[in-house]
Amino acid sequence: MPRELAIEATGLVKAFGATRAVDGVDLAVPAGAVYGVLGPNGAGKTTTIRMLATLLRPDAGSACVLGHDVVGEADAVRGAISLTGQLASVDEELTGRENLVLIARLLGLGRAAARARADELLEAFGISGAAGRLVKNYSGGMRRRLDIAASLVVTPPLLFLDEPTTGLDPRSRTQVWEIARALVAEGTTILLCTQYLEEADQLADGLVVIDRGRVIAEGTPGQLRSSAGSGSLHVRLIDPEQRPEAARGLEQAVGPVVLEPDGAALSAACEDAARAAAGVAELARAGVALADFSLGRPSLDEVFLALTGHLAADAAPVPEEQPS
Repeated sequence: MPRELAIEATGLVKAFGATRAVDGVDLAVPAGAVYGVLGPNGAGKTTTIRMLATLLRPDAGSACVLGHDVVGEADAVRGAISLTGQLASVDEELTGRENLVLIARLLGLGRAAARARADELLEAFGISGAAGRLVKNYSGGMRRRLDIAASLVVTPPLLFLDEPTTGLDPRSRTQVWEIARALVAEGTTILLCTQYLEEADQLADGLVVIDRGRVIAEGTPGQLRSSAGSGSLHVRLIDPEQRPEAARGLEQAVGPVVLEPDGAALSAACEDAARAAAGVAELARAGVALADFSLGRPSLDEVFLALTGHLAADAAPVPEEQPS
């Protein structure tokens, strides 16, 4: 039997001036899953989430969230969802515990119940030791965990996570992933917006790729990676100044090269270990010193290059909010 849909959207459009930030997006998000919306900054991901969360009114198209129309039944949608945006929504001049107690009281919990729920969340998110400290003194990872905890004072059937791990260190990122998995295990549906293919690999059961306001691909993370080939040679140089020379050598030995956001790194689609070895040997002959190299899965940039003909970093950003 088909799974029940937590989100069903058809032809969503949102324009800011002459620019369409979202241009006909369709979504079908199964209940009880993590569904990813993948794309570079400015692709239209945040605008899509803001329409689904009733923070923006669509210019065209329709969407139902948990069975409620986002325009005609906006109050019902708001009562059933929670949103953790890209920027922390907690008050930096309050302590961690005070933030959670305040939100619990605003949601209708009594004083004792609010304190108990705050302590429960602080313990579950590993920040009970800092409960009495002002949030402005928290690390980025602690602040992000508190922000997600604030979204879960009342556990929602549907949680929107918009770029939840941007700027976090690897340990904090892993902790956020563990929190997301635990929520889904308890029945919450998560719509995850991310620009990290690794994050989608870790969490998403399925995903769509958005570029310039349109859905350009849909499938599992593995299926999308296969569009760029099953393997990729990743190289990191000791001297970033040698990257142009390294790119020429790799292109001759292996094939088209992608320059990674890291100025010392580059990669090339490569499904054959012998070709990868030939590429590394060519760099050695050219006197290009390597810090490390590996044969692994395609990167996000390589997937975007295969799907769109341009790199994720080169995507033309579209406005995400109405200009003031």
